[in-house]
Amino acid sequence: MDRKSVDFEAGRSKDASSDSLVSDSKSSSLNSKLGQESQQQPSIVEPGQSTSRPDDPPLLPGEKVMGVAREVTYLCPYSGPARGVLSVTNYKLHFRSMDRDTPYVVEVPLGVVSRVEKVGGQSSRGENSYGIELFCKDMRNLRFGHKQENHSRRNVFEKLQQYAFPLSHKLPLFAFDYSETFPENGWNALEPIAEFKRMGVPNDMWKITKINEHYEICDSYPAVWAIPAAATDDDVRAVAAFRSRARIPVLSWIHPESQATICRCSQPLVGVGGKRCREDERYIQLIMDANAQSHKLYIMDARPSANAIANKAKGGGYESEDAYQNAELFFLDIHNIHVMRESLRKLKELCFPNIEESRWLSGIEGTYWLKHIKYVLTGACRIANRVETHKTSVLVHCSDGWDRTAQLTALAMLLLDPYYRTIKGFEVLIEKEWLSFGHKFQQRIGHGDDHHSDADRSPVFLQFMDCVWQLTQLFPNAFQFNETFLITILDHLYSCRFGTFLYNSDRERVQENVKQRSVSLWSYINSSIDNYRNPLFLPHHGVLEPVASIRLISLWKGLYCRWNPGMRPQDPVYQRIRELLVLKEQLEKQVDECKQEQKARVSRNMPTPPRLASPVRS
Repeated sequence: MDRKSVDFEAGRSKDASSDSLVSDSKSSSLNSKLGQESQQQPSIVEPGQSTSRPDDPPLLPGEKVMGVAREVTYLCPYSGPARGVLSVTNYKLHFRSMDRDTPYVVEVPLGVVSRVEKVGGQSSRGENSYGIELFCKDMRNLRFGHKQENHSRRNVFEKLQQYAFPLSHKLPLFAFDYSETFPENGWNALEPIAEFKRMGVPNDMWKITKINEHYEICDSYPAVWAIPAAATDDDVRAVAAFRSRARIPVLSWIHPESQATICRCSQPLVGVGGKRCREDERYIQLIMDANAQSHKLYIMDARPSANAIANKAKGGGYESEDAYQNAELFFLDIHNIHVMRESLRKLKELCFPNIEESRWLSGIEGTYWLKHIKYVLTGACRIANRVETHKTSVLVHCSDGWDRTAQLTALAMLLLDPYYRTIKGFEVLIEKEWLSFGHKFQQRIGHGDDHHSDADRSPVFLQFMDCVWQLTQLFPNAFQFNETFLITILDHLYSCRFGTFLYNSDRERVQENVKQRSVSLWSYINSSIDNYRNPLFLPHHGVLEPVASIRLISLWKGLYCRWNPGMRPQDPVYQRIRELLVLKEQLEKQVDECKQEQKARVSRNMPTPPRLASPVRS
C-alpha cells in the first residue's frame, strides 16, 4: 500500500489490513458527510461496551478498543481546532472529526509516543485550555482539548499511559497481540550461513564458527561468526577478554576479488597504563594476513580522538600503532549518542509545528544535523575507498561497537555491494549489521517504556537511514527501493506493531521467542513489494563513489517536515511512481522483443554455408 503525504489537515481511515501509519485516500467512508453526535451519547465508552458506530476506528487483527471519548477537540496547528471522537486502542490513538463537511482522521501508533502530559487544571479558563498533549518520536506533537464537565481527560490519560508504555505497566507490547498473516515469512530474510556463502566464505583464509551458539562468549553478538581460519577457540576467548563487552573483531564483508575485508569490533581495553594483549595483536595480524593483496590494515575508529583518549580513563582506549604492526589508525570524528540526541531535538523544534522562512537555513545549520550526516558518510566513503581502491582490509569500531560502528559498516557495504541496494538485500543488511550485531534498539528507541528522558535514547538508526536517503538522492538509479520504503521502516521502528526491532540483541529476541510470537516487518513489506520499488532503478551499478560534501547533503523534508501541509509535494508522486513502473515494464518487454526480432533477422540473413562433398571411396 502506498504511503500518502499524511498531515493534520487531511487524514484518512484505513481497513484492518492497511498500515495505520499510512493514509488510504481510497476510503469511501470519508466521502460521506457525517452529522454531529447526539448530546445524549455518553462521553466515555469503556472496553466491552458496544461501540458499533461510524466513527469507530478500523482495527488490525489483535487490536481492541480500550476507551472512547466524545466531544474532544483536536488542536491542529495548521487548520485550527476540530471537534470529534477520540479512541484509544491497544495499538493506536485514533481521532475522527465530526464537525467538518469532509471529516479527517488523525492516527498515531502508541509506540510513537514519547511522553503524555496533562495541560491545564481545575482553574484553567479559556476554550481548549484543559486537555492532553502527546510528544512523539516522529517529529510531531498532538494536543487535544477536553471539556472539564465531561470528566473524559482522566480516562483517556490513563489509557494512553497504559498502552503507550505497556512495559512500564506490566502489559505486553502490541506486537505480541498482533495476529495478521502474510504470504511470506520475513523472519527468514537473513540466513547467516547462506549470506556468508554468497560472499564466498568459508574459504582458505576465513572460517565459519558457532563458538557463540549459546551467546556465552559475547551476549550481544550473533550466534554465527566468520573469523580468520587460523584463529583457535582459545584465541577467540583471549581476544574477547581484551575487547569491550567481549565484542571481538569478526567479518562483516569480504571483497569478491581482492579478498580485502571489513571487520567490526569494540575498543580494546588498554586503559591508562597502555595494557597489551598478545593474542589480540596476533588475531589482528591474522585478519591482515587473510588479504594477500596488502600487507597493511586500516583501523577506523569512529570517535573523535579526544573522546577515544578520554575513554582510556574508563579502561577503554584505542590500538597503538606500536603494538599493532603495519596497522594505521584513523579517527573519524563522529560524535556520541548524546550529541546526536540534542541535534535531533533542535531539528524537531525547527520543523514542527511551523517553519520560520527568515531563519530556515541558519536554523538547519544551527542544529548541526547535516554536519553529523556528512561525517558519517565521509567515514563510510573512506572505508569503502580503502577496500575497493587500495585493496586493503579495514577494522571498524567505536566504543562498544553497536552504534557508530553499525552505521559505518552498513553504509560502506551499501556502497561496495549492489546486492544490499535491492529491497531484500537491504533487509538482510539491517538484519545483519544492526539486529544480529546487537544495536540496542530497546534502549535507543525506548519501546514500551515511559523513560523519555533516559540518557540511552538516541537517533542512531534514524541517522543511518538519513544517510541512505542521501545516497538515493545522489544515485537515483542505483537503488531498487524508493523513499516510501525507508519511511515505512522508520515508522515501524517506533510503532511496536512488528517484532523486528524489539529488544537489544539476538540473544534477548531468542529468549523472548520473538520470531514465534510476533510478525516480521519484512513479511508486511514483501507482501506488497511493488509499492516500494524505484522506477528509475538500473541493476548494473557497481561500486558507488559519492562525494560526501555539505554542498550535496540536504534535509530530508519528506520525513522531517511531512506533517506540515505546506511542505507536501504538490504532484501525486506515488501515483506517478506506479505509472512509471508499469511503463518501465512495458518498455523492457519491447526491448526484449526487439532483441529477439533482431536475432531472428540476423539468423535469416546469414548466407548458407557451402555443403562439403562427401569423399568418394574408390
